[in-house]
Order: sequence, then C-alpha cells, then structure tokens
Amino acid sequence: MGFTQISPPRGIVALACLALLASCSDRQAGDFDLRGLTGGFTTSDAARNAHTTARPAPDARGVISYPTYDVAVAPGGETVGAMAARLGFGANELGRYNGLPVDTMLRPGEILALPKRVSGGVATPGASLPSGTLSPNVSVATLAGNALDRTPGSGPAAPSGREPVRHQVARGENAYTIARAYGVSVRALASWNSLDRNLTVREGQYLLIPVVIEEQRLAEAPVVEAPGAGSEIPEPPSASTPLPDEPATAPAKPATPDLSGDRTAASGTRMSLPADGKIVRAFQKGRTDGIDIAAGAGSAVKAAAEGTVAAITRDTDQVPILVLHHAGNLLTVYAGIDAIKVKKGDKVSRGQTIAQVRAADPAFLHFQVRKGMVSVDPMDFLN
Repeated sequence: MGFTQISPPRGIVALACLALLASCSDRQAGDFDLRGLTGGFTTSDAARNAHTTARPAPDARGVISYPTYDVAVAPGGETVGAMAARLGFGANELGRYNGLPVDTMLRPGEILALPKRVSGGVATPGASLPSGTLSPNVSVATLAGNALDRTPGSGPAAPSGREPVRHQVARGENAYTIARAYGVSVRALASWNSLDRNLTVREGQYLLIPVVIEEQRLAEAPVVEAPGAGSEIPEPPSASTPLPDEPATAPAKPATPDLSGDRTAASGTRMSLPADGKIVRAFQKGRTDGIDIAAGAGSAVKAAAEGTVAAITRDTDQVPILVLHHAGNLLTVYAGIDAIKVKKGDKVSRGQTIAQVRAADPAFLHFQVRKGMVSVDPMDFLN
C-alpha cells in the first residue's frame, strides 16, 4: 500500500546545517528548527513541548494491533528471518516490506511493519477465491479490514486511543524532518521506534508517529468567537412601526414533481461498469464474491462510483489489487489490473480511469462490491 510522504521544503542553508547537526553527539537535546535559519516561522518550541502518549505495550507475540495495521516489536537477539518464521511470514516477504536483509539482527524494541494482519500468533492466511481471478493467497476480506476501521469487539483488542500515523521514510528524510513535519519531538519519535543513539532511519523504513495527547490539542486550539458576539443587534423596524393592516396573499402552491423515474438502489449508490466488456462470470456468494468482466488487455479500468482510494496492494504473484471506499460503508475491489493511475488517499470520480486491465490469457477484470466486510452482488448497484 502506498503512504503519503511529507517532506517540507528546505533551503540550501538548512541542508548545510542539517549535515552539521548529523555529526553532533548531543542531538537528543531537542528538536532544532532549521527553518528559522531561512527566515521562516519556528516550530521547535511546539515540537519540543508536544506531550505524547507512551507507545502501547505489545502482546505476548510482540505484536501491536491497530485498527488498520499491525506492527511487531523485536524482543532482542532476533533476526528478521527469525521474526518472520515466528509470526508465520516468509523471511524475504518481511525483509522486503521493511527494506532489510533477512539476516539483519534487530535491536530490542525495534519496530517492523507487518505486510498483513496476524491472528492467533501466525499470519492470517488469505481466503481462496475459486473464480481463479486472484492468487489463492489473497484475502479480499483482509483488504476490506485494512480499508475500514474494525467493528468494536471483532478480532484482538486494539490499543485504546487514536491510531498513530505509520510513516514510510522517503529519500532525504531524517528523524528531525519527520518529527517536525508531524509536530512531535524527535525524542518521542526515537522512543516510539527504538531508534539508535544516532537516530538512524533508512529509506523505506516504517515509523510510528507518536500520538499527541488530545487535551493538549484542545488547549492549543484557537478560541473562535461565536458569530455576532459583541455586536449590537439593531431593533427591527416592525418593533417601532406596525405593519399595514392588509390581508396577506397566499402564495401559489407549486406542483409536486414526479420523482418516480429517479429512484436509485436501496443503498443510495449507483455504479457504472468498471470495464468495457461482457460479464463472463456471475456473482456467487462465498465462491466468486464478485463478477468477472472480459476486457482487452490494456483497456481502461474505471472507478465504478465516486470515492477514495483506500488500499493498493499486491497478491503473492505481485499482481496489483486496488480498493476504493465509497459513501455508505461500501468498498469496490478491482483485481487483474496493472498500470495503476492513482495512489492511496486520492479522491476519484465515477468513470475516472484508475488502472488498466492486465495482460493475461484470457484478460479480464475481477470486480467486487462489499458492504463493510460482506460481499454483495455488484449487479444490485450497476446501471
């Protein structure tokens, strides 16, 4: 899945100072604000004084489960490969996801992002899709769970409070720029992620952004005066001069329009077919969980309805899968695609091209509609 990278622009002087700071040994003393050197506003005080919660304790497996993702906390004396075997992942899968060789020895408390959810001590296996359109190891239900918040009471208990942002380090970023971008102290960032004394981060690494205590956010929020407060309210003319004693003319009653032809599905969401082609496989609950649309390789795959890109991932054969989130707690899933045109978080309109049909024999698009976690017949929504 894609992650939004936040890289505030820096001037040449700031970059030079950043290189100088990298050689300092007392870097944990505070979050230096390099933007002050270029005449910009300063955020070092806000970042230094931001009060954050402590990182939640992991469970017995060393896993912290949040509503939309899991992370693992290294116990110490364990390699990437050993952690992968313990949690039921492939060593290369876990290493590649975190940008680490499989034989890397992990520091005690070091955070690794998990490529999929875990349950009961091992990675949750994907559900088999007999339609043959997706890899047997792909669980669309898991994708749906990652795209939506879990329903209270389902699955393992998640830490209380807000879910922290999971940031993927981009080239040129460091602990200082990341902490400042999110308004937290570099010390809190280092504590949450068990960074080494040099605050080393690497490109592709996932970091948990410390959660700022909500009371502080409320205290720092500007006080907005209610509309009209402090303004003198003029006396209405009718209070001093009575209205003329004339009978009011009743307005004409407008004709009631006939809206019977504009009725939509019970869901309130109408969708268009996401690819030009014939439906070659119908919806079967628990079997196909969607429909297959025969379409030419390279032809456009379009958003079935207005929504937001909730997830972009790949199956075990590295074939992309895209999930859109729509109003009414609806999801649409697009598989058998490539050349994706959007990224996670993008707003899309109905009919907007989001990908292409992948070259295959035969080439087709697998399309699903889900109400929360439950698959429903797409034909109930398609025009």
